[in-house]
Amino acid sequence: MTAPHVSLPDDSTHLPDLPAPDPVLSPLTGWTRAHWETIADRLLDGLGPFATPGFAQYRLPGPPSHSGPWSDGLEGFARSFLLAAFRIAGSGGRVGPALIERYAAGLAAGTDPHGAERWPLITDRAQPMVEAASIAIALHESRPWLWDHLDDRVRGQVVDWLGGFVGADVNDSNWRLFQVISEEFMASVGAPHSRTEIDAGLARLDDWYRGGGWYTDGDGRKFDYYNAWALHLYPVLWQRIAGPRADGATVARHRARLREFLAVHQHFFGSDGAPVHQGRSLTYRFATTAPLWAGALADATPLPPGRTRRLASGALKHFAEHGAPDERGLLTLGWYRPFLPVTQRYSGPASPYWASKAFLGLLLPADHPVWTAPEEPAPVDREDVCLALPAPGWLLHSTSADGIVRLVNHGSDRLPPPPATADDSPHYARFAYSSATAPETPGTTAGPDNHIALLGPDGTPSPRGRIHPLGASGGRAASWHRAPGRRIETVSVVRGPWEVRVHRLDVPPGTRVREGGWAVADDLAPPVARTGPGRASARRADGLTSAITGLYGWGDAEGRVLPALGANAVGHHSATPVLELGDGARLLVTLVVLSADPQALRTGVSASVAADGTVEIRFPDGTWERVAPGLSDAPEPAPGPGPEGRS
Repeated sequence: MTAPHVSLPDDSTHLPDLPAPDPVLSPLTGWTRAHWETIADRLLDGLGPFATPGFAQYRLPGPPSHSGPWSDGLEGFARSFLLAAFRIAGSGGRVGPALIERYAAGLAAGTDPHGAERWPLITDRAQPMVEAASIAIALHESRPWLWDHLDDRVRGQVVDWLGGFVGADVNDSNWRLFQVISEEFMASVGAPHSRTEIDAGLARLDDWYRGGGWYTDGDGRKFDYYNAWALHLYPVLWQRIAGPRADGATVARHRARLREFLAVHQHFFGSDGAPVHQGRSLTYRFATTAPLWAGALADATPLPPGRTRRLASGALKHFAEHGAPDERGLLTLGWYRPFLPVTQRYSGPASPYWASKAFLGLLLPADHPVWTAPEEPAPVDREDVCLALPAPGWLLHSTSADGIVRLVNHGSDRLPPPPATADDSPHYARFAYSSATAPETPGTTAGPDNHIALLGPDGTPSPRGRIHPLGASGGRAASWHRAPGRRIETVSVVRGPWEVRVHRLDVPPGTRVREGGWAVADDLAPPVARTGPGRASARRADGLTSAITGLYGWGDAEGRVLPALGANAVGHHSATPVLELGDGARLLVTLVVLSADPQALRTGVSASVAADGTVEIRFPDGTWERVAPGLSDAPEPAPGPGPEGRS
């Protein structure tokens, strides 16, 4: 079954004239290579009106990043140059000459140290480091049509500008790979570079590897899509630049890890193509597909070629049909529509063009099997899946009846290692995320969705803070956290569309506790609320429903549905079902459900508690699960330093 689509105003007029769908070659999405080329051209054409006279910068509408408009203009050039390079190389240079000339002119103007459109210099921990890597990749991939035809003066300017990387201080995160890429390109053209810095950046990856295909983005527990569109992607692109200079054992190690990761990453996409909405920089949208293409490019994928294309095309099509790009051909700061709470301080108007990485597949020739093999179903198209990911502390459970993928989070909080502290982020602090929903982003307070909070006298909810993982295996994962000095231990047990949370709370009598289910959102109308003793639900017009039920400890707590406006990336109207209790319960068992399948919402789940505190959960198929007390005796993670980088 196709996953539910959020109800949006008719945005069909924003799409370019797309090629006719091919139901034989692509029976699931209808999309082919020609669709990818058309969207790429639309994105590149849309940037034209915002170019500076010498084409060195693209000054797009929208609020500037913390780096300022000058850096943001470079970002517009660099990230769109990545897309242009894939389009040029993928066509063998058979594109309109204006596209090649446009970026050749921009390179000349941007690297002219005395020019009016000169780029900001590459200095310690500065944003141009990020953009330099995109420029280096684009120069390499388009080399026969661009670099080889630049005059010596411009090539010298480019080398001088990129040379700012040599000896520079780089954020100890995915930024290390920007230095690797840029200096390897310098090596490829005989320019000054540091092999020591290249090797050190690659070695840092080994420090961050946690197994199962998962890297943390720097020290701490920072698991998100940077694992996909940076930490696995750049090693593949580095090897393409390095060629015979690349160490064979290093390349083999990276390929093996990518292969292992893709076996998992394929499960992060709903049947409608939407990726799970978790982590930072989500405005990069379909960049989530980049490692799929990288696996095919590097011969490092376990996926059949027809499935690779089905997943990637499904994601691109999903966003194209939901307003990205918009009617001007621009990618805005948001998820579907413009929505600034999905961004970070480093996000500028051109930041979304890191989505250009999704077009990496155009480097594969048109007769490659990823373009010629018939589409094959994604995992969510065929069967229910429950997958434990011990490294990030996650569970993935998806259901084919409604095409939804759900991620249960007991391990990624994006916080630097202890003793450092940081505020919660709604994109890391929740117990669960999905391909059909987004978290509420109300600002400085913890949102109600997928969160258990102790409520202060004024109703202010406690944050989740640092997540202390206790393991993930089978159909369960566990963690504990502190809520103003009080410990809350949670075990999640999943089966099919259902998640049962067992909370053990160290709280005094009279403490108010609130737990929320999923936030569902729609642009056209508020979700319909239903409440009763120990239960609440919010239902969207298309049937997508979030429900919460107290199975133990909630007594006759009255369910509520908390509405919001403008707080959700998926839709303007959102609502979260919650339960609230005021008697300081020390054991709570809660069922949360997100589904568009009526059967999942009608079928009951029950729980009972034995004398020793063991919780026994019964699912509708007769399966029993037992959750014993005492998990939180596990040791806390060891402290360690680690500055946080940005991209």
